[in-house]
Amino acid sequence: MEAEEDSFVQLPCPSGPGTGCLGLTAEHIRQEIERCKELCSALEQEHVDLQTATGAVKQRTRELRKERERLYENFKQRKYLNREEEICLQDSILLAREMKTTLMQKHRMLSNILEDKRKKVFWKDPEMMLLPALPEKRMAFKGLVTNKDENKLMLTPLVHYPLQGGSALITFEKAEVAQRIIEAKEHTVELSCGEELEELDQCRVRVQAAPVDVLLPSALEIRLTQNTRSIILSDLPILDIPEEALLDKLVVFFGRKRNGGGEVESSELLDNSGQVVLTFAEDRVAELLIERGRIQVPLGKQTYELKISPCLSGEVSNLQLQPSRCPRTVLLSGIPDVLSEEPMRDILEIHFQKPSRGGGEVDSVGYVPLGRHGVAVFTGDAEQRPGD
Repeated sequence: MEAEEDSFVQLPCPSGPGTGCLGLTAEHIRQEIERCKELCSALEQEHVDLQTATGAVKQRTRELRKERERLYENFKQRKYLNREEEICLQDSILLAREMKTTLMQKHRMLSNILEDKRKKVFWKDPEMMLLPALPEKRMAFKGLVTNKDENKLMLTPLVHYPLQGGSALITFEKAEVAQRIIEAKEHTVELSCGEELEELDQCRVRVQAAPVDVLLPSALEIRLTQNTRSIILSDLPILDIPEEALLDKLVVFFGRKRNGGGEVESSELLDNSGQVVLTFAEDRVAELLIERGRIQVPLGKQTYELKISPCLSGEVSNLQLQPSRCPRTVLLSGIPDVLSEEPMRDILEIHFQKPSRGGGEVDSVGYVPLGRHGVAVFTGDAEQRPGD
């Protein structure tokens, strides 16, 4: 009964004698009905809003479910592609390793074949065994003919002597000065540049002196072969014309067939010899000119008789070297990097040319600072010619 009573709206009954619930006025009943209508409208609006929100939530849920399914499919596809790519990379790595192994095997096989061929060639031609032992030096050969029966060969070696950083080469005018410097072994060089400074203000460095030993040829054998297309012209006069003009005149003269020549392929003036080498395009031209021996050639306003000789090319077949000490040159090492190149060279020259320090007249000085490398060229006529 209580549940049924709660489902009804209890209307207040006006109090008063002789009155009951039926005594409610129509106005009170109408106000209560309006209030109930308003509550019902509010409940209906809330019901509509809840249905709308529920629909939006369901729609958003469906969208998120579809997005989840799409992302999951993309993830599975990407995972599959990554797996395929990983398999391809592994296959490429295996293939590269196999190729590397194959190439290394081919390299070893070709190296063995090359070594066998070298041994066979060296066995057939023992002179080729000398090639690895030949020094890497520039050498100038000058031929000097004294008579028809005797040929002399003058050898002028150009020895390249490497200089490390912090070292210097000093060449004295007299060999005994160099010997004194070498015997002293260690020298204290003042860097005051000759200024009068107090003892505490002076800066000194210690350098070590040592002899300079180079390898020079002691025995030489050359195999000579005659060039069938070249001749050597000697007894050339000293003319006041450029070398190019002299070569052009000779090319024009010996290029004419009426002079016994032919087409000239090249021309070269040999250094410090006063001789010219002409090379022809045909073989017989040089042979016929060599048989003549001499020929009259007009050069300028006069005609000169030139000597024609065969052109020989030499191939070193045997070379023996022996150590040789430079008598006038001293190697200084242990020079610190305290001054620039030019001031240090001047200080070394000033120090070692003083007789009070055992020195003497200096012919040349070559200095290489720390962090650099240099090369000194030793020749037959000039003992030292330093250069970077």
